[in-house]
Amino acid sequence: MKKVGNKVVVVGLGAVGVSYAYSMLNQALCDDMVLIDINRTRAEGEARDFRHGMPYAASPARIYVGDYDDCSDADIVCICAGAAQAPGETRLDLIDKNLRIFRDIVSKVMASGFDGIFLVASNPVDVLSYAVLRFSGLPKERVIGSGTILDSARFRVCLGNEFDVAPWSVDAMMIGEHGDSIIALWSTANIAGMSVQKMLEQSEDGQARMDKIYTTVRNAAYEVIAAKGSTSHGIGMGLSRISNAILHNQGVVLPVSTLLEGEFGQNGVYIGVPTVVNRQGAVRIIDLQLSDDETERFAHSAELLKSYQRKVDEMVG
Repeated sequence: MKKVGNKVVVVGLGAVGVSYAYSMLNQALCDDMVLIDINRTRAEGEARDFRHGMPYAASPARIYVGDYDDCSDADIVCICAGAAQAPGETRLDLIDKNLRIFRDIVSKVMASGFDGIFLVASNPVDVLSYAVLRFSGLPKERVIGSGTILDSARFRVCLGNEFDVAPWSVDAMMIGEHGDSIIALWSTANIAGMSVQKMLEQSEDGQARMDKIYTTVRNAAYEVIAAKGSTSHGIGMGLSRISNAILHNQGVVLPVSTLLEGEFGQNGVYIGVPTVVNRQGAVRIIDLQLSDDETERFAHSAELLKSYQRKVDEMVG
């Protein structure tokens, strides 16, 4: 089919891929959406289901099942394929399974002549984003991982509950690995310019409250997976937010996974940091001044991810 306006390809129609597609269509963020899945019958069913909802959509869109040739003129290829995280399994446990899957997917996408932006959702997202960079040969700006977009949303929700304000009135962020070594940026978190850390420290149990919020955010995925088998809606909406920034050239700062080249004192690691996202991709990292504790934690998170990135380097050669 001939491209009309913004075109997005979704690779992998598990829970995350379907939630992403649903969020994109509900927000009218693309004109063409192509669904690709190893189970083509499943993909056809999802596409038909989405088309049946078009009379109630904010704007019409074409949704159809395709193959990797359809990536040739896509603006975004969002990879949601791969092995899912099982109960009790960490995101980093998935790396060996998903590296093999990703090498196959990326090679097929690039063979189509694709010249857009990769958006990576599958876990471990930081390492797999680095893998897409190496497998594709694209510049780093055009390979974006979902990073800590969901963790930051969870952080804002928790702080909103703590202070009885709407989460979109909370300016707070998680950075580092999308995983167990993630860092809460207490030093910059604020509500209407008021430091969250200072407000909490003014209470006798302030540190305990901070520790509880951090633990709640860090363990949120494990609890959701234990309850329903996967996380999907939150990350689907987070991926849509990143896609919106790209397709509408917004230049907003989002906590996504991108390659550090000296920022935050680190080099050569894909990791979640505040980044300006526009039509050209992840164009500029906001190099924040962290506290000493945050700096130490971030360095630990980066070194952990670098150790897993070596598997990618060995595979690429």
